[in-house]
Formats: sequence, C-alpha cells, structure tokens
Amino acid sequence: MKNTLNWFELPVVDMARATAFYEQLLGGTIRHEVVDGEPNGILPFEEPGVGGALVLRKGFAPGNGALIYLNANGDLEGAADRAMQAGGSIVLPPTPPYPFGRIAVIVDSEGNHVGLHSD
Repeated sequence: MKNTLNWFELPVVDMARATAFYEQLLGGTIRHEVVDGEPNGILPFEEPGVGGALVLRKGFAPGNGALIYLNANGDLEGAADRAMQAGGSIVLPPTPPYPFGRIAVIVDSEGNHVGLHSD
C-alpha cells in the first residue's frame, strides 16, 4: 500500500463559501465538477497522489466523520492564520514538533474539523 489515505470528501452546505475558504487556505484553485448529480469541488493535488473534494450531498453533513490532515507544505502557522482569515477557527494551535511532524486542527467554514500537517 502506497498511502493510507488516497481520497477524502468533506461535506459542505454552501459550495461557494466552502470554495472561497479552501482556496484562501490552500492558495490554490478548486475545480468544480458535478458527479452523479452532486456538486463537487476538487481540491488541488498532483497525479499520482492523494486527492479529495468538497461535496454537496443530501444526508452528508459537516461536523461528523474522520479527521483528515491536509499538507501545510512547511507553513503550518501560515495555513492556520489563513484558515482564521477565511472565516474558520483554530481548535488545536500549531504544536511543537512530533516525530512525524507538526499539526494543527481547524474548523472550516462548514463546521468540519480538519487537521493541518507539516514536516
């Protein structure tokens, strides 16, 4: 197995608001697609690699589910600051280094808890 995580979906209730939040947080563009009638916002990633999407799906609500970690690319403090500037909040501020890197946990514009990881 190459990666434990190979795709993730974050539930949203307002795609435009969530798109603005994640574009500001990640400094990239969200690609919009409709998959099986459901609006998806594909988060930036490179092939081959782990990817994910913002998903507007009936019965798929923010706030419950697995905690996933997004790559902060060596700028954990900057990513946490951008999350706050985009309308999110910080649940766990950037930590001191662990053997596997540093983490922070934010709450996004939709109410999802999302981890940030940096080597």
